[in-house]
Amino acid sequence: MLRIVVDSGSSIKLDEREKYQVDILPLRVQMGDDEFLDGVDLSVDEFYNRLINLKEFPKTSLPSLEHAQELVEGYTNQGDDVLIITISSGISGTFQTLKMLFADNEKVTVFDSQMAVGGVRFLVEEARKYENEPMEVIVEKLDALVPRIVTAAIPETLDYLLAGGRLSKLSWMLGTMLSIKPVIGFVESKVTVLVKKRGLKQAMKQIVDLALEDKCDPEYGIIASYTYNKDNVDQVIQMSPPEIQAMVKVYDNLIPSIACHWGPNAFGYIYVKGKTS
Repeated sequence: MLRIVVDSGSSIKLDEREKYQVDILPLRVQMGDDEFLDGVDLSVDEFYNRLINLKEFPKTSLPSLEHAQELVEGYTNQGDDVLIITISSGISGTFQTLKMLFADNEKVTVFDSQMAVGGVRFLVEEARKYENEPMEVIVEKLDALVPRIVTAAIPETLDYLLAGGRLSKLSWMLGTMLSIKPVIGFVESKVTVLVKKRGLKQAMKQIVDLALEDKCDPEYGIIASYTYNKDNVDQVIQMSPPEIQAMVKVYDNLIPSIACHWGPNAFGYIYVKGKTS
């Protein structure tokens, strides 16, 4: 039997485990003097209260290795194969750490998603399509899908990217003064600015334009991601033509370990490019 394990950087919530047929390794979130398990004992409301009102910037760390080992070996000891799909190695040490932890267990495969949140959801769904195939086939299918997955997201403010060390102070100053909104995605496993636009509306339009240019694959649909409230992403959906609107299948209010780097009111589309002939 194939068991799939993800870390909470996938933004798959505890109440979605059955839907995606996964186990979740929660990252750890430090706020002030308190440490929480991501998505387990830190509610979204409490997280944003501390982030916005108390001005506490969180720090994140790896999942518990003891918990990971107990969970995974519980499955492999009963003969199951385990596929662990982690958040991108370009933004977290989870992949490398789990790769080393299970290096001697031939029934465990650790896969670097090279992305986060909705992109990991697509990979989980893809793996389930081929769950009765050998692990080599599943990994081959995932490798083929990764370069087709697009994240196009916009932070409403650049303050949190600056605080998290994912943006230089010069870029923050220029972006804030000139009202430049970067459309951000993943390129070669790292967070990268795809394009810059002047003003929020132009940036929203750019997300729609990218989805049209990439000819979103309706087999996978579109994940509409947001932080705190979905007003901004709803505007993007309203700006989208009917064929794009029809492909929005999931709203994903991002989990604290990811949202802390984007801040409130960030938003975007995550989708799979259409196949090229």
